[in-house]
Amino acid sequence: MRHITRSLFVRTALTLALAFVVFQVAAFWVVTRTLIIPVAERSADDLAGLVVLSAQTWVELPPETRSAFERELARRHGLRLTTVDVGATADAPQFAFRSQIEAALSRRVGETIVLRGVPGTAAAWLNIPVGGHDLRVGFFPGRYAVKPPLAAIAVVALGTFLSLLTALFLVRRITVPLARAAQAASQVGAGELPDPLPETGPAELAELARRFNTMAAEVRALLDNRTTLLAGISHDLRTPMTRLQLNLEMLRDAPDPARIDRAVADLADMNRLITGYLELARTTQAETKVRFDLAELLKEMAADAGLPWAGVAPCEVEAARLAVRRIVSNLIQNAQRYGGGTPIELALECSDTLVRVTVRDAGAGIPDDQMEKVFRPFYRLEASRSQLTGGTGLGLAIVRQLAETNGWKVRLGNRAAGGLEAVLEIPR
Repeated sequence: MRHITRSLFVRTALTLALAFVVFQVAAFWVVTRTLIIPVAERSADDLAGLVVLSAQTWVELPPETRSAFERELARRHGLRLTTVDVGATADAPQFAFRSQIEAALSRRVGETIVLRGVPGTAAAWLNIPVGGHDLRVGFFPGRYAVKPPLAAIAVVALGTFLSLLTALFLVRRITVPLARAAQAASQVGAGELPDPLPETGPAELAELARRFNTMAAEVRALLDNRTTLLAGISHDLRTPMTRLQLNLEMLRDAPDPARIDRAVADLADMNRLITGYLELARTTQAETKVRFDLAELLKEMAADAGLPWAGVAPCEVEAARLAVRRIVSNLIQNAQRYGGGTPIELALECSDTLVRVTVRDAGAGIPDDQMEKVFRPFYRLEASRSQLTGGTGLGLAIVRQLAETNGWKVRLGNRAAGGLEAVLEIPR
């Protein structure tokens, strides 16, 4: 029960319902004060004027015509005038706006008027002293008492009902997607990949679902990469460790400088592998952005790699400088390793909204069905898994992860003239 009362659905529904009910009560109060009560006071004043005028007319009429006037007054207006004591000793029946009628009669007569009633009847009576006569005037409150307009009551009731329905509909429309997202988040926390959330509804909820789906896919990819990384570590390190162990065992019997060199080479391979693993692990940590000239950075990298570089205008960007250097360096190394010794071109395009760095080679390219697979950790087009011919298989994985961490895009494409084109896009 406590969980239900603390839920967003119940709290929001109660808040909206309370607000709507308060609004309807305020609206009813305004209608009552500005419409119902003024109409009741006007009706009460008209009744008081009719009673006083009828009494004055009765007094001024000749005695022989008063009976006819009394009958006509009863037939047309439901009023009864008499000098006979009708026995109105009890309090008059209660009815709506009785106080307004008594106040209006008191003002017209000039003294306090209290309505009386005859036990067992519904009529209300009052005494009016006029022209030496003590007249008794009776009327039926049901004919003159103003009833609250049924239309106003119906509008308020219908408005309250529709307001509550609207509150429940709106709250459900908001809370159901949130509850679905909470359930999906628990699945992601358990290492599962939930079904994609519907990217529909209000713009904010659709954007939330879209971002959640993207996050869930990225978390799943990270978990897969972690599994692949651990498997790759155990696989790639096992070979040099086995060779190193074999060499060390053989060195017990006959020290050999060649074997020592091979052992040192195995250690270097292991160190290179571990360095690659650590670099891949660090790609998920965002680097502080700084402002620098990208054209100058590419000029330095082209000189280090022995690539031709055509001078371009300065291109100021605010980005993670080390990440840019690492991505471009990996793309250059990838082109040098798989370009088949063909010329490599490094280019820069700088616009007001986008910076594009391109690395091109004229090698064999990549099959279209392998274009995305090469970004997976340890995936190699060269199947021998040799460090000399295929590398560690982490270069493009590091490139993709660094780009995604910084909000950039990296794409590969085969050139029409032959070779591969790798493009890094950085929004300005």
